Amino acid sequence: MSEKQRVSDISWKKWGPYVSNREWGLVREDYSENGDAWNYTTHDTAEAKTYRWGEEGICGICDDLQQLVFSVGFWNKKDRMVKERFFGLTNEQGNHGEDVKEYFYYLDSTPTHSYMKMLYKYPQNAFPYEELISINAERNKTEPEYELIDTGILDTNEYFDIFIEYAKESQNDILVKLTIINKSEKAAPLIVLPTLWFRNTWNWGYDDYKPQLSGDKHNHIYVNHRALDIKKVYAKESLQILFCDNETNNERLYHSENGTQYCKDGINVFVMTGNPETINPKMTGTKASFYIDEIFKAKESKTFEFRISDKDLEEPFRDFDEIFKLRVREADEFYTDIQKDIISQDEKMIQRQAFAGMLWNKMFYHYNVEKWLKGDPAEFPPPKTREKIRNYDWKHLNNEHIISMPDKWEYPWYATWDLAFHAISFSLIDPDFAKHQLKLFLFEWYMHPNGQLPAYEWNFSDVNPPVHAWAVFRVFKIDEYLKGKPDLEFLESAFQKLLMNFTWWVNKKDINGNNIFEGGFLGLDNIGVFDRNSVLPNGEQLEQSDGTSWMAMFALNMMRIALELALYNNVYEELAMKFFDHFLSIANSLDNMGNENFSLWDDEDEFFYDAIASSDGTHIYLKLRTIVGLIPMFAVEVIDDEMIENLPNFKKRMKWVLDNKPELAALVSRWEVKGQDSKHLLSLLRGHRLKRLLSRMLNPNEFLSEYGVRALSKEYEQSPYTLNFNDIEYSVKYTPAESDSGLFGGNSNWRGPVWFPINFLIIESLQRFFFYYSPDFLIEYPTGSGNYSNLDEIADSLSRRLAKIFLRDENGKRPVNGQYDRFQTDPDFKDYILFYEYFHGDSGRGVGASHQTGWTGLIAKILQPRFSKKEIAESETEMPGNVSRDSKE
Repeated sequence: MSEKQRVSDISWKKWGPYVSNREWGLVREDYSENGDAWNYTTHDTAEAKTYRWGEEGICGICDDLQQLVFSVGFWNKKDRMVKERFFGLTNEQGNHGEDVKEYFYYLDSTPTHSYMKMLYKYPQNAFPYEELISINAERNKTEPEYELIDTGILDTNEYFDIFIEYAKESQNDILVKLTIINKSEKAAPLIVLPTLWFRNTWNWGYDDYKPQLSGDKHNHIYVNHRALDIKKVYAKESLQILFCDNETNNERLYHSENGTQYCKDGINVFVMTGNPETINPKMTGTKASFYIDEIFKAKESKTFEFRISDKDLEEPFRDFDEIFKLRVREADEFYTDIQKDIISQDEKMIQRQAFAGMLWNKMFYHYNVEKWLKGDPAEFPPPKTREKIRNYDWKHLNNEHIISMPDKWEYPWYATWDLAFHAISFSLIDPDFAKHQLKLFLFEWYMHPNGQLPAYEWNFSDVNPPVHAWAVFRVFKIDEYLKGKPDLEFLESAFQKLLMNFTWWVNKKDINGNNIFEGGFLGLDNIGVFDRNSVLPNGEQLEQSDGTSWMAMFALNMMRIALELALYNNVYEELAMKFFDHFLSIANSLDNMGNENFSLWDDEDEFFYDAIASSDGTHIYLKLRTIVGLIPMFAVEVIDDEMIENLPNFKKRMKWVLDNKPELAALVSRWEVKGQDSKHLLSLLRGHRLKRLLSRMLNPNEFLSEYGVRALSKEYEQSPYTLNFNDIEYSVKYTPAESDSGLFGGNSNWRGPVWFPINFLIIESLQRFFFYYSPDFLIEYPTGSGNYSNLDEIADSLSRRLAKIFLRDENGKRPVNGQYDRFQTDPDFKDYILFYEYFHGDSGRGVGASHQTGWTGLIAKILQPRFSKKEIAESETEMPGNVSRDSKE
């Protein structure tokens, strides 16, 4: 069976890389009085503390309910602790917020995880924990982060390259290969601890069933769990096996009595001190490690092999190499087919690592808010103060699924709008998983009864841009193209739930009932003059250009889905009409603010701005040019004349609205004027406004970077924007990379860098406008150059700018790798790609979370050649954001 045949078989996804890179410092593990999640569980206490909701590890795998976990620990005999988890700084410790301080790379994975590979670089000298903490603490927000490479610990190559690979023989038979290379010119010791343990489900007072691991003298760990098929874990070599229990060391952490002699850190204590009293001599427990103690000669490479299996095998390693070779070959064949139209080998490598990063960032996410608030029967009840700290109005939320994470260290919790972008790239390799992820958040144990989608665990009630409907329809069309038939059940069921979400937006985020939506920060963090979630002191309202535009986009997305469904069931024609009418009303409000004759489009600057509405009915523009003013571009839909002719009820009712509400019809772009190939355009932007927005966006002195579209006009680098409001002076300066503002804390910063999700939507919008306009609709590009291009050519050029971030330039360097020459030239670094949270607006270097392959994984979609225009026309399928075949360089 090939990987392409396997990918729809859910049983092959039972086991995968579903283990977090960080469980400490999370809301769901926080039982403090004050909600200080970062300090309630910490990196240093994690070694001895049993978690309630999940597990963490280096290169870990587990089953889809995380009952049994396998991961690998290391000790170089110099560190102050065994390396079982990646180290990083908390939000408070980092001068730019939380930040992992390790080097690891996701190199490969198939959608079923039948083959996976990653690389971890482990120093041979004592890891500089204190140095990283203290120097970052000394630095302010205008200074760069102090990174592991800055400490000099890698300067003489005194580190190990540790390649971890997995290959499945079958659904519950998993081969493990560790290839460890001493990169130094000197011999170096290393202890390796391949570790197996059960997530603790028995201590909380619901089910006292306690599974067991046990060992013998035949290099086997026996697995006894009532719900798992796994029977044994085999080691190829004769190794000592160490046992303890996944139980908190209360004596160490809290100076109270332990419930067991062999606590969670028992194996680590034995390894570092030789004290045999911390490991169980009876060779039984809920945590077990194979113990490998080796000296690696200079440049020496050694391989260690293990097998986690549901089978009793007489010779578990007889076919080991053949299985690995087969799975590697199948992975190559799978991606060869996916990449058949990509010519560049460099692009193929980048895309494959991007897919790998997305697949490795799947995680078992478990959080029952009601139980978390109440506390567990067998534990002390949480302090009463916690009942109102956060998420108290999300008691229905009960998540226990495999979910695509933004980054399993920086953000090991889902973010709903991030996930919408993840689904677009996942749809290329595993459309079933993409559809399942989108549908998951519409289920009743995610979506609030009032229709709101959960944002993220720090505050489920925060508001993300409503892009779920957009992602649902895009994934639906991609899936239809790849499989040759539409999944109407998916589209219809998602649409029904999205109706509730749309209603929530209308009822909750349109305070004045004028179709102007406030929304709050809307995922854009400190893009504004001030915190857009804050209540203004004198009752003023922030009228948001982006909030209103996102809702116009939402309305069009819902209309388009309804039209698609109406082709099979004419009941949906009425719903399509409802969203058509709603879009017109939002467009009217954006221009007229209800009856107040105030538009968020400023005729003087010819740009969209947020505005402050005072209680006396007056408005003032916040004349700050940011991507907020570009978001109206995203509300665009192109409908074939043929579709309208096939839906007579929709056509009839649409004509009535256009005839009887001409003032609304005049607001939207050229609906009654057919474009090329008899298409109709619905957009917030008429041709003139589109051109004026693009003149700003495509100006190198404002938004256009060599690496995409910036989040803020570069004009504010030399002349910061200032605003005096309520006797407080606010200032915004263009900062192309790390934030110099503490407005939102952390490294959140939209004041200059290039972000992939917004760029992706810009590219898609340009392609859709081109789908309507003829190639003769030309825009000066770049602004001021005297050269003109059509919208499709500009979209392709923006795609190439984003790709340039990762591709080798004429000097063989990758902008993403930034200022470190080691990363640019060293063969052991230069072709391992990190997919950062965002990118320097002038140089393209990676900034923020270093493994946020989630939305930055859109590069995989961008590198995938688009369908030909003939294929698009025939299938009615747009593959947005990709570089076209015709103009790709």
